[in-house]
Amino acid sequence: MHPAEALSTKQPATGIHPLRFLLWLMMVASTMIFAAYTSAYIVRREEGNWLEFDLPGGFLITTCIIILSSITIQWAWFAARKDELNQVRVGVLLTFLLGVAFLVGQWMMWGQLVENRIFFGGTDANPSGSFLYVLTGVHGFHLISGLIFLLIVLRKSFNYQVHSRQMLSIGNVTIFWHFLGALWLYLYLFLLLNH
Repeated sequence: MHPAEALSTKQPATGIHPLRFLLWLMMVASTMIFAAYTSAYIVRREEGNWLEFDLPGGFLITTCIIILSSITIQWAWFAARKDELNQVRVGVLLTFLLGVAFLVGQWMMWGQLVENRIFFGGTDANPSGSFLYVLTGVHGFHLISGLIFLLIVLRKSFNYQVHSRQMLSIGNVTIFWHFLGALWLYLYLFLLLNH
């Protein structure tokens, strides 16, 4: 065996694949970002000049959509373990479509906020509205990266690179997608309890 081949097949010292480790680091960093945003939200709210308003009811619908998308990606992961490639493709595609539906729903909720004169910036803006746009917008950005990740895994599934002996990509996207769902549940409950 060539020395370079021996290095490439050697297990990492941490016992975890470098891509999985990178994913965990990214999720920890994202968690810290949202912890900072929600902490700033609480501190700024206590300073006064805070407009109280009800969250649009559609946020509950988008919450149900993202929960359903966690179920479909988990179904795809189980299918990959059983080498059911058609089910993997359907599960990943459904998750992608539900993710797009979530983003469309969030965009519609922003439209409702604007109709209710809750703006992000400008002379008519209040910090409470600005925080809401930032929290949901940054989550939306993370979700877009998850959608790109899903498309990569979908392409791999059509190239027979996702199956019981190659679970890294479907495993990583499943972990990341569950993280996005949990993050949204946290944000939704936080906003619900603090409005």
